[in-house]
Amino acid sequence: MRIDKYLWCIRVFKTRSQAAVSCKTDKVWVNDELVKASRELKLNDVIRVRKGPVHFSYQVINFPPARLGAKLVSSFATDVTAADELKKLELIRLQYKNERPRGLGRPTKKERRDLDDYTDFDFSEFDDADLNGPFTS
Repeated sequence: MRIDKYLWCIRVFKTRSQAAVSCKTDKVWVNDELVKASRELKLNDVIRVRKGPVHFSYQVINFPPARLGAKLVSSFATDVTAADELKKLELIRLQYKNERPRGLGRPTKKERRDLDDYTDFDFSEFDDADLNGPFTS
């Protein structure tokens, strides 16, 4: 099975064309070598996909006949992503946790006050020497 079709079937990418573009832009490796979208996979190959700053890794168990439901993916691929990559993903998620979700409109007066209290920091207690650091003369 082709790598782009496999990645689409196991739901790594939403469309097959996204999987092909990802291969073309050097974001997909099989057994630690860059691949084109037409690369044929074998059983037990390890696929590494870069999505943003995170590198996800999957091991091929079997080849699906068509695109799968999310519950069936585990019988065709095993997620072998390193723990430090998963930690990096969690840090990125935490970074955007406090952002206001899209579509909620403007914050209410109470929400705005809470945001101001949360983000307000008083810099008046520092003098210029503290801001320049210990290595300046």
